[in-house]
Amino acid sequence: MTTLRRLGTSDLHVFPLALGGNVFGWSADEAQSFAVLDAYAAAGGNFVDTADVYSAWAEGNEGGESETVIGRWLASRGNRSDVLVATKVGAHPQYKGLSATTVKAAAEESLRRLGTDYIDLYYTHFDDESVPVEEIVTALDQLVKDGKVRAVAASNISPERLRASLDFAEAEGLARYVALQPQYNLVSRDTYEGPLLETVERAGLAAVPYFGLASGFLTGKYRPGGAVSSVRAGSAAKHLETERGRKVLAALDAVAEAHDAELASVALAWLASRPTVVAPIASARTVEQLPALVASAELRLTDAELATLTKASEGQAGPDA
Repeated sequence: MTTLRRLGTSDLHVFPLALGGNVFGWSADEAQSFAVLDAYAAAGGNFVDTADVYSAWAEGNEGGESETVIGRWLASRGNRSDVLVATKVGAHPQYKGLSATTVKAAAEESLRRLGTDYIDLYYTHFDDESVPVEEIVTALDQLVKDGKVRAVAASNISPERLRASLDFAEAEGLARYVALQPQYNLVSRDTYEGPLLETVERAGLAAVPYFGLASGFLTGKYRPGGAVSSVRAGSAAKHLETERGRKVLAALDAVAEAHDAELASVALAWLASRPTVVAPIASARTVEQLPALVASAELRLTDAELATLTKASEGQAGPDA
């Protein structure tokens, strides 16, 4: 049985792979989503990541579709207490930004869609620099005091604003961020490494990286001359144009072959081994895509293999994942 990891300074213990819910109600319909969630739970997974904005970008959607699907699944399976649900505030078309009133109203809507009276981990999705950190932290603290949120976290925030948020929470005895969700993967390291990682490490936060597979590029399905049918094919295939992308694929091929493993498993295992990282996020549109993701939780790479991957991923940054 896979050992759960403690999420920063919180009392939440999570499976070392978070299941991304961005595809639920978008490229995966409800039946597909339920099947993926069932398979993830059956493999021991307990950490599902979503956001109130998922998937407002899809034609006919208004945001909240992913939360609604997850809520229906939790209700139909009767397993709410077994699953840690993380969602986010700040990007929903009707609840943009992080003013105290927006945070409160958006949280109520997320609770309604999820069909629950508490959220395990509540992220600020994108920092809103028009709002003082004092207002944001106080609003989040109130949700914790009200029993509607168990722990709070941040995503897409500068090191300076993160540090200011932590300092204010500590000075006032308010709920303090326990995790950060940065963009981070083998072809996007400067999006996290440096001052942001150092701030997280000093504060004892957990990193829960998104785009862990660089929009699918690190699964190895994108190769020179090949075509892939995917809603993310354009952004993922761009990495083939960079020297870093090609070097990373070659290193992944070699390590995967040595373990008889999928490239996705190796890429996520590398990410999970990095300082501060507790649980990378990866999403599966179909049940068939899930085993390679879950396998990363048990895959142990040697120090030499980790070094090979790290070296291949250094150098000129590629395009954003």
